[in-house]
Amino acid sequence: MVMVNFLHTFEPQPILFSLGAVNIYWYGLFIVLGIVAAGLVVIRLAKKYDLPEAQVFDLLFYLVLFGLIGARLYDVLLELPYYRAQPLAVLKVWQGGLAVHGAIIACALTVFVFAKRHRLDRWLLASLIATAAPLAQAIGRWGNYFNQELFGRPTGLPWGIPIDYVHRPAQYSSAQYFHPTFLYESVGNILIFGFLLWLHLKITKTTDEPLRSRRYALSVMSYAILYSILRFSLEFIKIDRTPAVAGLRWPQIMSIIIIFVSLIGLAITYRRRTNAASSSSIE
Repeated sequence: MVMVNFLHTFEPQPILFSLGAVNIYWYGLFIVLGIVAAGLVVIRLAKKYDLPEAQVFDLLFYLVLFGLIGARLYDVLLELPYYRAQPLAVLKVWQGGLAVHGAIIACALTVFVFAKRHRLDRWLLASLIATAAPLAQAIGRWGNYFNQELFGRPTGLPWGIPIDYVHRPAQYSSAQYFHPTFLYESVGNILIFGFLLWLHLKITKTTDEPLRSRRYALSVMSYAILYSILRFSLEFIKIDRTPAVAGLRWPQIMSIIIIFVSLIGLAITYRRRTNAASSSSIE
């Protein structure tokens, strides 16, 4: 009840505090907190698999670097006309504009290259990152709240959040309270994180190596599918500007693609692992 009242009455501002001419933004704080929390989870899980600590830290560094770059480039490509007219806005990441799908693509490529270069199990590394990712997203979404962006349609529900007039789309200028989609996604990601963490605890107790490998892939695909379902659903109530195809918003199109690819990847992985296990038993 306290949280409901807080959301309904509090009017967030983007700046946390100022140091002279330098502004520290809530958005940046929550992004950093999300990255740190996810990093701690990865480090803790990596110890259970006896992965070299130095390599884990190296991987986290590259993931943060390329994940942020990928998230920004993806957003810039989606809003290319705007950024062409305002090229300096590309650098203003504190104002928002980090697309999760761009980060996912960049991180997936980073894990693949890193695993190949260091001869590590790419599914194991990917499963560690996939488990921690929804925690980072759950925390980072609160930055959208303080920036008053990515909110949903007007609502009369008691947990509707107030949005300043300047941040409301023109067609909703007379509305005051809107769906807190950041909160819906944050809660959804916490639930996904809890499930994936439970799945990893099951994996660590598995002694059968082929089964353990299949569960690595299962955790990765579970993250991709569950997050995509969450994102696809929430896009129906979002009102921010984004490209649309055949009546679906672009994040929904990406979510469908990710779900489709994940299901195919999961089927292929299980088939290969099963065939490998069968060959080993025959030999």
